[in-house]
Amino acid sequence: MAVARPEASGGAMPIVHQFYAVAFEENLALRQLAPAFPQARITPHELYLPVDSGAIYIFPFGAVVTYDLPPEKREAELLRLRRFRPRLTTQVIREDYAVVEAPDQPIGIFDGALRVDRFTPARAGIVALTVAQSAAMEYYERLVDQLFARTNTLVERLERRGSVPFMIRPLNRFIGEAIATRSEVLSVLHLLDKPDAAWEDSAMDRIYDDLRAEFDLVDRYSALELKLRSIQEALQLLLEVGRDRRLLLLEVAVVVLIFAEIVFSFLRLH
Repeated sequence: MAVARPEASGGAMPIVHQFYAVAFEENLALRQLAPAFPQARITPHELYLPVDSGAIYIFPFGAVVTYDLPPEKREAELLRLRRFRPRLTTQVIREDYAVVEAPDQPIGIFDGALRVDRFTPARAGIVALTVAQSAAMEYYERLVDQLFARTNTLVERLERRGSVPFMIRPLNRFIGEAIATRSEVLSVLHLLDKPDAAWEDSAMDRIYDDLRAEFDLVDRYSALELKLRSIQEALQLLLEVGRDRRLLLLEVAVVVLIFAEIVFSFLRLH
């Protein structure tokens, strides 16, 4: 919930707004959640529901953000979601962030928190989206790191033995998994595009830019793209090596069969 903190130097009393994000592995179909949150406003990009003095945001890429809700109320809202979607994963990414509303202070990032002169629903929506993107980014960073480690294991085997596993099907499945992950990451994180609300006034535009810099979203996204490209290139190489090996073995088998047929023909003549 929003907490007022006294100003040491006098003036208006600042109010701290606390955001809390949870990112699930699964995507969320917002329209399908309408029965669970009948009072919510649903758009293609978010589900928004005012709760007491705060609100809850649900995003289609599997992130849920609450702000200004006490822990028990926040957990109750997450429990409502889990009851409606009982197969949601238990392994989640959690992230929190504070926004300080101080009318007599400049807008910007100070001491790791965003400071604004006034806190409007539109500004709350921008903060919620950015915190949600950061939590989702962390999930995808972990996922891509796992793919990167598995790819490195195969590359190291190729380096040591000069070959890849004979069975190509598991490698093909792994490549399919990597391609699907890359497509999901790129399709979800295109939401780093500037939200419509940020175009409404210069202050909101600056808030959005400050938040992107605070969470390092652009550089993290670029690093993800680079890792995914490296994974794709390495897997293409491994697949080509595996296919060349199988073709070589096939050619050897054909030669052996031809030689055996010649030997048998020679033996029959004698």
